[in-house]
Amino acid sequence: MAKRIVIGVPKEIKISENRVGLTEAGVKQLVLEGHTVLVQKDAGVGSRITNDDYARAGAQIVDTAKDIYGKSDMVMKVKEPLPDEYELLRENQILYTYLHLAAEAKLTKVLCERKVKAIAYETIQLEDGSLPLLTPMSEVAGRMATQIGAYYLQKDHGGKGILLGGVTGVNRGKVTIIGGGVVGINAAKMAVGLGAEVTVLDVNHKRLEYLDDVFQGRLTTLHSNVQNIEASVIGSDLVVGGVLVTGWKAPILVTKSMIERMQPGSVVVDVAVDQGGCIETCRPTSHQNPTYDVSGVIHYCVPNMPGVVSRTSTYALTNATFKYGSMIAAMGVEDAIAKDKALYAGLNVYGGNVCYEPVAKSLGLEYKAYRA
Repeated sequence: MAKRIVIGVPKEIKISENRVGLTEAGVKQLVLEGHTVLVQKDAGVGSRITNDDYARAGAQIVDTAKDIYGKSDMVMKVKEPLPDEYELLRENQILYTYLHLAAEAKLTKVLCERKVKAIAYETIQLEDGSLPLLTPMSEVAGRMATQIGAYYLQKDHGGKGILLGGVTGVNRGKVTIIGGGVVGINAAKMAVGLGAEVTVLDVNHKRLEYLDDVFQGRLTTLHSNVQNIEASVIGSDLVVGGVLVTGWKAPILVTKSMIERMQPGSVVVDVAVDQGGCIETCRPTSHQNPTYDVSGVIHYCVPNMPGVVSRTSTYALTNATFKYGSMIAAMGVEDAIAKDKALYAGLNVYGGNVCYEPVAKSLGLEYKAYRA
């Protein structure tokens, strides 16, 4: 028999995070499935979804995050809870959101102490290795990476004054993309579309074959090793870091010495920053203060890049998250993960334990697999 629970959607409080955990269409469907949906006042405003839109879909509008966390069996968010929300989390509450715990030791501790049932969007993994809930935001972030890089290469924004596509009789800008996954291919689509000279590096030969086929010779593919990375990075105007090892802290592939040998006014965009970053000189920034300078190279390292194209991102996100959210709400965490292997991989914390091995190993914590 399907469960009927209270599902809460809080307003995101991360800096410049304008996405929301559920669209009005998602609310309508959950209400039709018999659940009560609480939405915090103005939670959707940053994505142009009004309180009235939610109310018409059947949601109850509540004033505060305390109301959401205090009354909800399940909380659907976009980003990880921040310290102001830690005290609101309750034992056995289901938390369904992006968590990226491999880079969040304090939050992991809080989730364990409060015995939250925490399911991370980014580790839900299909048998073919794909990450269906990470994919839409990786598409957004990859496309943004090239767009942002082009912006900061302008002289008036601190860059070297390069137009990525060049013009007749003038060299095109050089873009190096580390990682040929979802972020990489989307960054490449934008860079190739602008007319840049593009190189993509990856360790997976089949992926490189695929990129060669798809782009039909309009970019260069290289095996990702220290020599190739070094040569490509040093000669680039824009470097995009797009490396992901599911659930783990990102490996450092671009060293400080490589960055120091890039020309002043070059730009680095590290999309992997929410997993620790794949560029040694990377540290998390915010949309309010997105960049900093290392040896004359502009670094853009914002962990929630899609948050500023919130309308696009919110709808793309709910399209991906709703299926599993509906399943968890109807069946409960335990029955849902027993039924779906992909969802089982999403369970990061349960019963006070870290039950996702890459997170435990990244943080040096005990790993305890969930057992029914």
